[in-house]
Amino acid sequence: MKKLKHIVIFSGAGMSAESGISTFRDAGGLWENYRIEEVATPEAWKANAKMVQEFYNLRRKNILSVQPNSAHLLIAQLEKEFQVTVITQNIDDLHERAGSTNIVHLHGNILLAKSSGPKQEEKYYPVTGDLDIEKDLCDDGYPLRPHVVWFGEEVPNYALAQSIIQTATDFIVIGTSLNVYPAAGLIHYTSNDCRCFLIDPSASTMHVPSYFQVINKPATEGMVQCIEAIKKG
Repeated sequence: MKKLKHIVIFSGAGMSAESGISTFRDAGGLWENYRIEEVATPEAWKANAKMVQEFYNLRRKNILSVQPNSAHLLIAQLEKEFQVTVITQNIDDLHERAGSTNIVHLHGNILLAKSSGPKQEEKYYPVTGDLDIEKDLCDDGYPLRPHVVWFGEEVPNYALAQSIIQTATDFIVIGTSLNVYPAAGLIHYTSNDCRCFLIDPSASTMHVPSYFQVINKPATEGMVQCIEAIKKG
C-alpha cells in the first residue's frame, strides 16, 4: 500500500515578505526605526512596555492591511490531495486566511494577546485593534501583551513541531534565514526517507544538509516548482 504523503511546511519571514510584511532584516521597513533589544525581548517590556506595545500595534496594523500571496494559497490547496501541516515562525495569520487548517505557530500569533503576569499561557485574548498598556488588562489584572515569543523566551510549541517533522514524507523549508534558534534546529529532525526542499532566493548560500533539494527562488515561484516535484513522486 502506498504511504499517504504528509507534507510539512516550515515557513519563515520570507514567506510573508511577498505579501508586504517586512522582516527585521529589511531596509526601510517597520523594524528600521527600532532595535530588537528595545521591542522584542522580555527586558524591553520591563524597561518600556508602552513602546513595545506601540511597536506591536504598528505590526498588527501592517499585517491586517495585507493579503496572503500565491505561495500561501498553493500550500492551502495541497490539503485537497495530501495531509498538510504548516509550522510557521511568522506571527501573522496569512496561512489561516489562505485556507490552511493545520497550523502550528512557533513564535505566537499577533492577533492574540496574553497576560504579562505569571499565567501567560493559561488564556489567550483575541485582538485586532490597538492595545493600550493602561486600559487593556487580562483577567488577573496584568496588562495584556502580544502573544509573541520574544528573543530569550522559550518556544512552547518546539517539541510539538519536532514530533510533527519526524512524521513528514516531504518537508519544505521556505522563506527562513535559518539563523533564529532554537527554531532553525528543527530541520534536522526529518526521517531518513523524507524528501527535503529549501526554497529561498539565497538558498544556495545557506548551510543545510546535502540531502536538501535547493530552490533558489522566492516563495511564490519556488512553491510551484516544489509542488511539481512532489506530485511526480
